[in-house]
Amino acid sequence: MIPPESKPLSQLRRGVLEYCVMSLLSDTSLYAFDLVRQLSDSDGMVISEGTIYPLLSRLRRDGWVSTTWAESVEGPPRRYYALTPAGERALLAFAAEWRRFRDAVDALLPKEAT
Repeated sequence: MIPPESKPLSQLRRGVLEYCVMSLLSDTSLYAFDLVRQLSDSDGMVISEGTIYPLLSRLRRDGWVSTTWAESVEGPPRRYYALTPAGERALLAFAAEWRRFRDAVDALLPKEAT
């Protein structure tokens, strides 16, 4: 039986969320609402705007994302976020570590019933 939303899942999500955001930004510039929507479309990555803004501020402060303002056809101008070269390097380093970590965990977990 799979436990409902559990503390371990929440902690895992919190630990990888910034890299998931960075991965989305590696393809194109996005504004916060689009990031929330795309993450929420991914199974297990439910996130709110209240979570995304502090995360984006931290990534910007660390030099991993940059921002630009663009006019919107609906409403006020929007702040778009893009991955910087330093952010790209950090994302690639994380991806390599994540794959090793994931493989190690998978090797330790019980095999699925067939």
